[in-house]
Amino acid sequence: MRIVLVGPPGAGKGTQAAFLAKNLDIPHISTGDLFRANISQGTPLGVEAQSYMKAGQLVPDSVTIGMAKDRMEQADAANGFLLDGFPRNVAQAEALDEILKADHVQLDAVLDLEVPEDEVVKRIAGRRICRNDSSHVFHVTYHAPKAEGVCDTCGGELYQREDDTEETVRKRLSVYHTETEPIIDYYRAQNLVVTISALGKVDDVTARAMDALKK
Repeated sequence: MRIVLVGPPGAGKGTQAAFLAKNLDIPHISTGDLFRANISQGTPLGVEAQSYMKAGQLVPDSVTIGMAKDRMEQADAANGFLLDGFPRNVAQAEALDEILKADHVQLDAVLDLEVPEDEVVKRIAGRRICRNDSSHVFHVTYHAPKAEGVCDTCGGELYQREDDTEETVRKRLSVYHTETEPIIDYYRAQNLVVTISALGKVDDVTARAMDALKK
């Protein structure tokens, strides 16, 4: 299957993408991984991307599209893939259509993870990270530490990242609504969109997504 995964920040796309890709036996292709791989390997696209990033500029769509195209052409993606974070706007969606058309294949589904905006804010703004080890993550509501502000694992101080504040989250949501959400209508016109609720336990959301994709 060839699937695009969309949803607002805080919808759990990364978590669901990993589970779904494993269940479907297809590679999980995320924009973040593409950038890290190309930059660390010093590819021409990676060098170009890094030059924009160092200058504090947005990386052009053409660079992101090029990275995605190269990754989709690798052998492990011959029978399908799950795209996470790409396309992020209509221009990228149109470019993806052209890439697939040239390869005589098409998308099977666009999985839209739906989460109420207030829940997104609650999920992200409630997150607390350990200063000693960023892999120790807690949540004031869903996974509270035994002692407020103290990591259960190592006793380190828990803090809220600057990009996890409610103000920042709402700004990120505004960007999502403006830039990325329009691709849902773009793909809905192609009868590709499958919308599911991303509320509840991770396993339940995965099962919901798998059932929706089978249909």
